[in-house]
Amino acid sequence: MDTALATPFDAGQQRRRDVTTISTIGVAHGTSHFFHMLLPPLFPAFIQAFGLSYSELGLLVTTFFVISGAGQALSGFIVDRIGARPVLFAAMASFFLASVAAGLAQGFGGLMLAAALAGVGNAPFHPADFTILNKRVSQPRLGHAFSVHGISGNLGWAVAPVFSIGIAEATGNWRFAYVGTAAVALAVMALLFWQRSAIDDRQGSWGHAKPAAGAKEEHPMAFLKLPSVWLCFSFFFWTTAALSAIQSFASPALHQIYGLPLALTAYVVTGYMLAGAAGMVCGGFLVARAERLERTIAFAMAFAAALLLLTATGWLPGGLAAVVAALAGFGTGLAGPSRDMLIKRAAPPGATGRVYGTVYSGLDIGFALAAPVFGAILDHGMPRGVFAGSAAALVMGIASAGLVGLGLTRKPAVAAAA
Repeated sequence: MDTALATPFDAGQQRRRDVTTISTIGVAHGTSHFFHMLLPPLFPAFIQAFGLSYSELGLLVTTFFVISGAGQALSGFIVDRIGARPVLFAAMASFFLASVAAGLAQGFGGLMLAAALAGVGNAPFHPADFTILNKRVSQPRLGHAFSVHGISGNLGWAVAPVFSIGIAEATGNWRFAYVGTAAVALAVMALLFWQRSAIDDRQGSWGHAKPAAGAKEEHPMAFLKLPSVWLCFSFFFWTTAALSAIQSFASPALHQIYGLPLALTAYVVTGYMLAGAAGMVCGGFLVARAERLERTIAFAMAFAAALLLLTATGWLPGGLAAVVAALAGFGTGLAGPSRDMLIKRAAPPGATGRVYGTVYSGLDIGFALAAPVFGAILDHGMPRGVFAGSAAALVMGIASAGLVGLGLTRKPAVAAAA
């Protein structure tokens, strides 16, 4: 263990350590979300080059998230056993290989290989990130750490379409976009190596999450018995099913409903993610003050669902519809830090990697199952279903979060009675 972390030091030192760890993990997490969007921004180019349907494109998204989801649950155990830092380096290497595969793809099979490699790279990020943050960041800044973590993810999603489409349009060849994404993976890997001491989870403390004195050590799989873990899983499933629809199909859906040019609607996803980042900034302050986190989540996600339903009606002027759809991201972003703190409260100390890995696999499964469903909705000429379906999924997520909060509220009362 780092002796500097084991002995007292001034608040300025602790702040610098926290900021370095939070910012480094933020960049890494943003990169993982950037690679969520390795393929979707260039779907129109794939349709033109390879004659693919929206359903086939949805299967690429499914491949990414099925592999990521299965890998995420497993990687939580690996992180708890060998540490988070080496796993992050392996993930970045997978992203580099995914970029190479995408750039060299000659058809659907090549794109499928790229999706699979990117899914392998994405798998360990949430258990690795949250293990490092929970071990190395002091309690007063932990809520803000979760906020920055979420913001960086949204920024990664927001930057990816601009980055890939911009390079493709500037060069006249979509394959050059993947030279750029490969360079991004290498650059972030170099950053992680430079700041490797800040992300070394062998150094740090569970001081703000220690088990009760005399508590018996539980079986590594004991956390799977907790209803709150599976309710958090379902929460992620529903909310990311909604996000999958927006990320992959909001652009063509807005084009079909309102007649907006695809060159404009492609940037609605960027607007949605930037609005989400702004929401997470506000959510980072709310999470430190809110005792009933599920209420914050419910309010924020109901706001987002209402805006998506309004977009689905087709009543709005085209430009305003694009703005309203993008602003829905503010609501989902506002809920983000409260969501991550709710999971922390539900996780047994020392099982962070396993719990976050299992819970966040709901994110991957939500993406995996929703993408082909919403792709088929578009193929059948029902673009309004993209936004209405997203709103319905958010409502289901509100119900899951409410049940998690109810369980955590009852736990102290049950313990006191016992």
